[in-house]
Formats: sequence, C-alpha cells, structure tokens
Amino acid sequence: MGSGSVNNPNKEYHLEVDFVNKQNLEKSIEILQNLGVHVKSFQSSMYIKDGEEISKFLALIGAGKAVMSFEDIRIQKEMRGKVNRLVNCETANLNKTINASVLQISAIKKLQETGQFNKLDDNLKEIAILRLENPNKSLIELGQLLKDPLGKSGVNYRLKKIMEIADGK
Repeated sequence: MGSGSVNNPNKEYHLEVDFVNKQNLEKSIEILQNLGVHVKSFQSSMYIKDGEEISKFLALIGAGKAVMSFEDIRIQKEMRGKVNRLVNCETANLNKTINASVLQISAIKKLQETGQFNKLDDNLKEIAILRLENPNKSLIELGQLLKDPLGKSGVNYRLKKIMEIADGK
C-alpha cells in the first residue's frame, strides 16, 4: 500500500504516509476521517501535523508502545512550554514593576530636591516613603504596607499623582 514515517516529536509533530496510487490514498483518508482522525493530503502523501491526531492514528493502527512513547514526549514538551510561558510572563511583570519603580523613585527624589516633597499631603508622602524604602515591591505589596491598606489601583493613583506633580502638571 505504501510507507510512512513519524518525525521526532521533540522537534515537531509530523506523520506522513506515501501511497503508491491515488485510490489507496483517497480510501485511507476517507476511512481515517470516518474514524475521527483529521488528515491532510499532498500529491500521493497523507500527513498529520497535530500531536493529538498522530496519537489517534498510531492507536488505530495498533502501535500501542509508539502511542505511549509519543504521548510521554508530547506531555514533557507541553509542560516545558507552559513553564517557559510562565517564566517569560513573570520576567515581563518583574521588568515592568522595576521600570515603573525607577520612574517613581526618580520623581520622588526630584520632589525632595526641589523642596516640593514636604508640600505633598500625608497620603502621598506615605506612599512615596514606602516606594523609596521598597523599590522592588509591586503596587499590591506597597498597598498592604500602608497605614490604611489600599488596593493596586489606589496605590497606582497616588504614585501617578506624585509623578504628575514632579513633572509640573
């Protein structure tokens, strides 16, 4: 009928079967689709590029050990992807927090240097002092340190107000 191959799933998902004639290709595709396996074709080849569909195909042809091996690799690959996404997201959030903190601290120091700091109301002074003492803390963490705790939006509002005053707005 034909011959086929499955790529190393650590790199990409690709199963391909080459057929000696078009009729065998079309009949095989029809059977597989009736069994719920989504396949595509090109010239005299049938191929699958989805991991789930490759597993279904291997199970249908009775390749149980291959399914287990394939799924093990697929699960590890998926977990590595999830971990990488979480790490990237956390890194982006930390960078955002640090960049915002640097701008806020710069504005606070500018107010101190120009003598405007003492003119701030007590709520703005309190958050400014906390920001200077805790440059790596998130807005939520800063809000929890306040005498009267505030949420993220309240802390953000106060720090933006400080920055506007420092910019002369």
